[in-house]
Amino acid sequence: MSETIIFSQGSFFHGTKADLKVGDFIITGKKKNYNDDRESKYVYFAGTLEAAIWGAELAEGDGKERIYVVEPTGDYENDPNLTDKKFPGNPTKSYRSKQPLKIVAEVIKWEGHSPEILNNMIENLRKLSEDGIKAIDE
Repeated sequence: MSETIIFSQGSFFHGTKADLKVGDFIITGKKKNYNDDRESKYVYFAGTLEAAIWGAELAEGDGKERIYVVEPTGDYENDPNLTDKKFPGNPTKSYRSKQPLKIVAEVIKWEGHSPEILNNMIENLRKLSEDGIKAIDE
């Protein structure tokens, strides 16, 4: 028997390929999801499922793409990597925190981007990386 979860307007999401469970915490100090060998000083999350889908699809690794519903355990701020620099305001509702995120559920059914759109994004990120521009600037 599976439980149906209705997401509220205030739900937060984290997309990744990490195999985690409800009750686990997403913490700082881990390798970033993207082409970056630095340890993360922040945990990143979003208030839109669309932003979390990108996070899951673009995460490195061979694991299954996953989207978790998360609760911040402390203060958080707008993600400066996406807000104002790239998207005035915060239309993607992207945030970051130095405090852990608690996993409260996993989104089981979601639809990813088409291979064409995904490959286009991967190619754009690859070009930026070749130019020395990191996806995440901490």
